[in-house]
This record gives sequence, C-alpha cells and structure tokens, in this order.
Amino acid sequence: MPTQLELLQSAVLAAVDRLISHGKIAGEVPESIVLDRPKNRDHGDYATSIALQLAKAAGRSPREIADLIARELTGIESISSVNIAGPGFINITLNRATQAQLVEVILKSAGTYGHGDALAGVRINLEFISANPTGPLHLGHTRWAAVGDALGRVLSAAGADVTREFYINDRGNQMELFGASVEAAALGKAIPEDGYQGAYISDLAKEVISANSAITQLPEGTRHEAFREAAYVVQLKDQQRVLDTFGTHFDVWFSERSLHEQGAVEHGLEILRKQGHVFEEEGAVWLRTTDFGDDKDRVLTKSDGSLTYFSSDTAYYINKRERGFDICIYMLGADHHGYVGRLKAIAACAGDNPEYNIHILIGQLVKIMEGGEEVKLSKRAGTIITLEELVEKVGVDAARYTLIRYPVDTPMVMDIDVLKRNTNENPVYYVQYAHARIAAVLRNAHELKISTDLKDFDSSQLTHDRENELLGVLAQFPRVIATAAELRHPHRVARYLEELAGVYHGFYADCRVLPMGDENPSSLHTARLLLCASTKQVIANGLALLGVSAPERM
Repeated sequence: MPTQLELLQSAVLAAVDRLISHGKIAGEVPESIVLDRPKNRDHGDYATSIALQLAKAAGRSPREIADLIARELTGIESISSVNIAGPGFINITLNRATQAQLVEVILKSAGTYGHGDALAGVRINLEFISANPTGPLHLGHTRWAAVGDALGRVLSAAGADVTREFYINDRGNQMELFGASVEAAALGKAIPEDGYQGAYISDLAKEVISANSAITQLPEGTRHEAFREAAYVVQLKDQQRVLDTFGTHFDVWFSERSLHEQGAVEHGLEILRKQGHVFEEEGAVWLRTTDFGDDKDRVLTKSDGSLTYFSSDTAYYINKRERGFDICIYMLGADHHGYVGRLKAIAACAGDNPEYNIHILIGQLVKIMEGGEEVKLSKRAGTIITLEELVEKVGVDAARYTLIRYPVDTPMVMDIDVLKRNTNENPVYYVQYAHARIAAVLRNAHELKISTDLKDFDSSQLTHDRENELLGVLAQFPRVIATAAELRHPHRVARYLEELAGVYHGFYADCRVLPMGDENPSSLHTARLLLCASTKQVIANGLALLGVSAPERM
C-alpha cells in the first residue's frame, strides 16, 4: 500500500509529465522527485525544488515553472494548498484527513512499514568482523558487531540480498604464537615473551587438556601443532558464542587458510595476470595498483617464493565476486586507513568498478568511561575491555544502541554510568520508554473497552498541529531507511527514533488520548489511539533494524 508521500511524489511527477507532453515546458521528466519536510511548518507539509531542476532545460525561470506545476496540482483532493516561495520552491499542504490515512498504511504494513526495494536484486557481501581466533573479541570488534549487524538489517530492508561474513585470520605467525602460548601454559612453562599473556590462555590450556589428556605426551613438534589447532577450535567457538549472545549472527565464517588450501590465491593471481596488471621485478611478483590510485605497487609473491598477506586480500576479493556478489563491503578498524586505496585498486585491477563493486568503511576508536575514569583493562584478556565484559556492564540493548547511534568514522565515548540510568539522558532508555509508554496506553484503552479497530478509524479527526507533526515524522521513516542503506549509515535510524520519541512525547502532552473521568469514548479517542499504535509500530520496526528489543513494559 503506497504511503501518502509516495502518492504525492507520483502526483508531482504526473504534473510535470503533463506539462512536458502538452508542450508547455521543454525537457524530460525526472525519474524521481525529492520532497522535504520544511522546518517551518507555516511553509506547508512538503516542499520540492523540482522547478529549479527543470528550469535550465526548459529555458524558463524556476518561478514560472513552479507556477505551472502548482496549477496542475490544484484541485487534487488530497492537497489542501500549493504555494510558491523564493526563487521557485513549491510548498504543498496536504488535506489533514488525507495525511492521517498514513495510520492505516502503517498498521496494515506492520513489520514491513518503511521497507523498500531500492536495492532489490543487488547481492551484497558484508564483511564486518575480521579477527584472529587467538583471543576474546575486543571493543573494536564490538563496535563492528553492532554497526555491521545493523547495516545488514538496513540493507535487507532496502531490498538487498545480504550475506553477513566473518573473516577468520587463521594463518600466519600469530597462530604459531597462539599455539606456543597455550602449549606453554599447559606444560607449566613461561609463556613466550611475544606470546599471548591474558588469563584466558590458561583457561584454554585447561579446556584443551580436559578434551584430550594425552595431548601433553605427544612429540614436541606434533604437540605444538595439536595445541594450536585444538585451542583454535575452542577460541573460535567462544567468539561465536559471545556474538550469538550479542544478537549478531553470520551467514558465512570464512577461513583465510582455505584460500591457500584450495588454490584460490593462485587462481586470483591468474585472473589478475590476464587483466594485465601483474609484473615481475627483482624476483618478486607485483600487482601494479598505482595504475588505479594506490600510493605504491604491492608485492604478491616475495623473491623467496612466499606469499604476502596482500595476496590473501586479492584472492579473497576475487573469491567474493566469483561467488556472485555485486557489492563487497569491508568494515575495517581505525588502523586500516591504508587499506582503502589498495582494496579499491584490487577491484580495478580485477576489471571491476571500484566506485560500485567495493565499499570500505573505517571505524574509529571507542573509549569507555566509568566512575569518571577511562576503562582500559580486561580482567580476562589483560588488554582492552572485551565485548562480553561490556555486555555484562550495560546489557545487550544499551551496548548495541549506543555503538550504532554514532557515525562510524568518528571516535566515540561510552559512559557506563549514563547507560545504567533510567533517565532521558540515556538514549536507548528514551526510545524504549516511548514504546513501552504507548503499550501501556493501549492496554488502558483495552481495559476501558475503547475501540482500536481500523474499521472505526476516522482520519478526519486528526487535525491538531501536534498530530500533524507526528504524522509527518512517521511518513519520513521509509526515506530514513533508504538513505541509511544508500549511505551505509545505520546511525540515522537511531537518531530518527530519538526524534520520533520526542515528537510523540510532545503529542501525548498536548493531545488527550484517553477519556477523562466520566467522559464517553469518542471517535477522536479511537483516532488518537490508532495514531499511538502506528507510532509504536514504527519504533518497533526501527529498533528491530538496530537489533534492539522493543519492551512492552519498563
């Protein structure tokens, strides 16, 4: 069922089409039109600058074109008035009853309201955690676990076919040090100076021995490999457990090792060689990434024949594309800025469009404050705080919502004390409380036997300015999702929910929803209750996109 905004967009485009087809203005009908909500509500419900866009091709002033469009729109039943402002902006005021029909659209759409098809048919690989299976997931991983999961939900809501992928860095020297550390702890020896020192290493050693008591009796070389592999399995399973409790789930757990074991690296090199960007120099094999904006060419195979980590990167990208993904999104940590140029260059060297087929998001650091001081140490890992410890402090909802509500390219501070408070300064509480408050109102209405059935909804009852303001914000939700998906900005959903909660509280303060005393329920009460119900639905839909619960009681 189309929203009022979509119907209005269609009406404006139809007006432009009529003007062009009748020869009143020259030019082409645009594919789409942007309608904004004016900050000053005296300027109407929606405004568009379409006349300014058409002016150059038409060879006429924007104001003339705006006047022609306004005449075409006059008389449409859903439109109350059309005014021209400034150089040619068109301000449109809707019939209040027509605008209020949005309530019916939301309640009939239910959990799918706000979803769209802008990315329909697009297959996206979303890789949002890349970690070594050598220890607990830390705070950097935690930010991506929340933001990446929310981004996947937003992209899916925009129609994309999304595969969420975890890249396991299970190859290289760090795995050898990990195995040596667990082995030393199991044998009661000192952990290597450059090994892993956290208390969790002793826990892993005990678990490995518990599963295979004979492992300590193996010959030294075999024993080291056995400890490394057994500890790898246990630690990876623990990472999966922690992410599961955080509400973050992956479709694919992709092993870096598999690229080398299954010949994907050599295959990737062959693909790049055919594209003409591979060359040899000083006994090494290089990829000429400088052809596509990288700051230097990259070594794929060293002169001694060993493969570089970059060779894994190239093979992994080509592997994703050959699995049928149109867009590959990489979410990387703050220390990976240098990867942006080289990853885009890989895409270009593979014959792809680096501005479409690959997107790289860089996340900034998170600082945690508690009791006025920064929290740096983990009891278990011995380094920065872990995902599991953060959840223990504030809970899943508060951790997820707070990590998501900030743009990922800005550093952020999480104040544990604020997140534990049930006050409006705690943003997740503020939004969840709005949902719970509406649920309580609807329960009271049920007890009072006031109808909340859509068949009893009279949209003409909703004429108050506060009602109109709330309807306007509810109408923006589909665009918020579409924009969040297009820009890869899930934080826009959180900020929208905070705005919606604030507007709802203002509406509730100024508009009596339930009858007072002996007052008989009326069609106005039913209309306002259904407006409340539609607001509750949109808050629930938005929180679902963030992976945060929508409580009925608080």
